[in-house]
Amino acid sequence: MSSSQPSVSIIVPVRNEADNIAPLIEEITAALGERWAYEIIYVNDGSTDATGERLAAVMAQRDNLRQLRHAKSGGQSAAVRSGVRAARGVIVATLDGDGQNNPAFLPDLIAAVEKGANVGLAAGQRVGRKDTGFKKFQSRVANKVRNAILQDGTRDTGCGLKAFRREVFLTMPYFDGLHRFLPALVRREGFDIAYVDVIDRPRHSGVSNYGFFDRLWIGIMDLAGVWWLIRRKKPTPDVTEVKA
Repeated sequence: MSSSQPSVSIIVPVRNEADNIAPLIEEITAALGERWAYEIIYVNDGSTDATGERLAAVMAQRDNLRQLRHAKSGGQSAAVRSGVRAARGVIVATLDGDGQNNPAFLPDLIAAVEKGANVGLAAGQRVGRKDTGFKKFQSRVANKVRNAILQDGTRDTGCGLKAFRREVFLTMPYFDGLHRFLPALVRREGFDIAYVDVIDRPRHSGVSNYGFFDRLWIGIMDLAGVWWLIRRKKPTPDVTEVKA
C-alpha cells in the first residue's frame, strides 16, 4: 500500500490484543480494498503483552500501518483522541481491536459521512450482540438513561464502529469517556448523525480490556457534564474577515 496522503484514517485502540492484530488488519484491508487511499493507525494503549511486537511485524510489510504507543494505559477515549490528532485523513473511522466489530461495515460508515453534506458522524448500531446477558442489560439501561437525559436520538453509543469528520471531532471538549457521548456532542456542534446497523460478533481471542461504564459513578458524572455542555451551548457566530 502507498504511504501517499490518505483521505481516510482508520483508528484502532488496543490494549493487550496481540492475537487479534494480524487477523483484524487483514479484514480491514479486504473491506476497504482500493476504494480509498487510507492509513491504519493502531494506538497501543500501554499493552504489556506482545501487541507492540505483532504490530511491528506487520508494519514491516505495510507502509500504510502506523503504531502510536502510550507509555501507560490512558483508556479508550485517550487512545481514540491520540489517533485522531495524529490522523492525516479528512474522515476518520474507528473500530475496537478485539474483532467484535466487523470491518466489513467500514465502507458504509465512511460513505455515509462522505455523502451527507451536514453529516458529522456515522454511528454503528449493533444488532445481534454477542456479549453476556448482564453486559447487554447494562448497556440497555445506560443507553436508555443517556438518551432520556441528552435526547441524542441514538439507541447504541457503545459500538466502536464509527466514522466522522476529523475537524468536527477536534472541536469537541475532551474528557475521559468522550467516545460514549459522540452523538450528543456532534449534534451540539450543529451536525447531523447517520446511523448504520452493524452485526456484532464474538471477539477473536482474549478478554475485554475496555468496558461500558465500568465505573458507574464516573459515568453518571460524565452524563451530567455533557448535559451541562449542551445546555450552555451558544449559537456559533457567523464570522467574516473584513479586508482593507
